[in-house]
Amino acid sequence: MTHKHANQLRTVALTLIATVTLVMTSGCAWFKKDTIQPKPSKPSMKEPIRAIWVTRYDYKTADDVRRIIDNCARGGFNTVLFQVRGNGTVSYPSKLEPWAEQFNYESPGYDPLALAIEEAHKRGLMLQAWVNVMPAWKGPDQPGIRNQLYFKHPDWFWYDQSGTRQPLNHTVGGKSRGWYVSLNPCLPEVREYLVAVFHDLVARYDIDGLHMDYIRFPNESVVPGEKIPDYPRDARTLALYHKTTGMNPDQDPAAWKQWRTNQVNQLVADVYRMVQDTRPSAVLSAAVGSVPARGLTHHQDGLRWMTDGIIDQVYLMNYTDSVPKFAQRFAPWMNSESDTAVVPGLGIRQQLEAKHGADIAVAQIDVAVNSVKHFAVFAYSGIFDSNNNVLTRQSDPEHQKRVIRQETILPKIRSLARKR
Repeated sequence: MTHKHANQLRTVALTLIATVTLVMTSGCAWFKKDTIQPKPSKPSMKEPIRAIWVTRYDYKTADDVRRIIDNCARGGFNTVLFQVRGNGTVSYPSKLEPWAEQFNYESPGYDPLALAIEEAHKRGLMLQAWVNVMPAWKGPDQPGIRNQLYFKHPDWFWYDQSGTRQPLNHTVGGKSRGWYVSLNPCLPEVREYLVAVFHDLVARYDIDGLHMDYIRFPNESVVPGEKIPDYPRDARTLALYHKTTGMNPDQDPAAWKQWRTNQVNQLVADVYRMVQDTRPSAVLSAAVGSVPARGLTHHQDGLRWMTDGIIDQVYLMNYTDSVPKFAQRFAPWMNSESDTAVVPGLGIRQQLEAKHGADIAVAQIDVAVNSVKHFAVFAYSGIFDSNNNVLTRQSDPEHQKRVIRQETILPKIRSLARKR
């Protein structure tokens, strides 16, 4: 046998071993649906979901929170996705993570999450605590406090092949933008930490659900023309991968991609088990890309979560101006043999003329209701005035656009509320 042929056989053998190993180690035993105990009936699943995303930028004071929940109730929504974790900082008192930068890293004198829950339940609304999972800070600047993950656990972040840490600021061709720097879910200690953060939240608050966003690799280009490194390539991750497969990432790119996807799958399974054990009446939901193939480029396999029974609701980030395209993207999710609720998310398109955009939103709500019964609107600040200067401008012309959207979209949602 020639040296060349021996190397070829060795490569084939390693690939076969890796494939078998990946199948055997894709998750713990509870990854299989039939090993998960049936959950009790969940209140938030008894009627069609009419949800709205409220970002962390929408509120500062207690009066802001009260007004937000009141507007959601008056608008005909029955589920509020209330963001309380953005990038390793939180909007509730925690011993694990510091107060959010929106509150200057200190208590605002009240508990936004506790107040939101109280106001929501008072009005008969379900409230899910919305958490960004992977992002642990957002550039272009470093955190303003030292007890933040960026400083406390630098080894938990992404590093490229040369050992360079994921940048806070991205610059290509004169264009610059700060973006999220993320935790590495390939590390068991990172997954354990995230489960602990979410357990603290689920255990202490009477939430109706935990809503996970960025439950994927945020590995997209930040500025046009940018080439993103093949994260993560730190020594510990590579050692874990080699221990599992006997290979390095470049020997079989497909196996390397699948292994990273499996680590995200494992995190979802771990969180699911924790929620089931801690507050079984609460749902676990996730915002997912509406096109499964695109999700996989970010190591997000929402269809797998559904078939394995480790997610209760998937919210499709189905943001398009096209009503037919909006409807077409339901197909793979509806074909899944799963009890998971599929909730199409539609976006209020700021760049469209207000009435035209609002008419598209109403048409998409009709499509969603007729197909899967549920829908969610992104986002609160596209319909209501708020403190949110990050996603929307608060000028008088923009206020008038929101009034038009309210007059067009809210009557449709209220009519659906009356039909329940």
